[in-house]
Amino acid sequence: MLNIRKIHHVAYRCRDAKETVEWYRKHLDMDFVLAIAEDHVPSTHAPDPYMHLFMDAGGGNVLAFFELPNSPEMGRDPNTPEWVQHIALEVESVQVLETAKARLEAAGIPVIGITDHTIFKSIYFFDPNGHRLELAANTATPEMMKKLDDVKWDMLEEWSKTKRAPKHAAWMHEREFTA
Repeated sequence: MLNIRKIHHVAYRCRDAKETVEWYRKHLDMDFVLAIAEDHVPSTHAPDPYMHLFMDAGGGNVLAFFELPNSPEMGRDPNTPEWVQHIALEVESVQVLETAKARLEAAGIPVIGITDHTIFKSIYFFDPNGHRLELAANTATPEMMKKLDDVKWDMLEEWSKTKRAPKHAAWMHEREFTA
């Protein structure tokens, strides 16, 4: 049986490796842990120089980036809304989230939120590469998580058949739409 231990790293592309490292260190206090640079891709042996850098995202998690100077300028999938693809990082409390929001805004970084998702609160902003980031602080009670766990399979099955939002967990967002 395959036993996944954790995510080793998640990799994204960046426009400038040095700028990316400096930005994540300055704004998110992430340590720069490793750099790997090659002239040939190890898996394909293609002659394509790159810089692969690794940032400590806490708890043994690593966020990595590739700078690819010989590739066309990076872009994003035009058929996917920008709010869908994002990197969500957990912070320890709502107070830390509020402090981070103020710090980012003071640095001139536009921030969306604080958004209340019932089981967590979060803020959203973009890094210098155009990647959407989310900082999230958990607010769920064990009872909330139990209610969600109890309906997850039924929700998935209903969604699979109808492609409409199942109402099993509508309690999470009911207050948003009441007048």
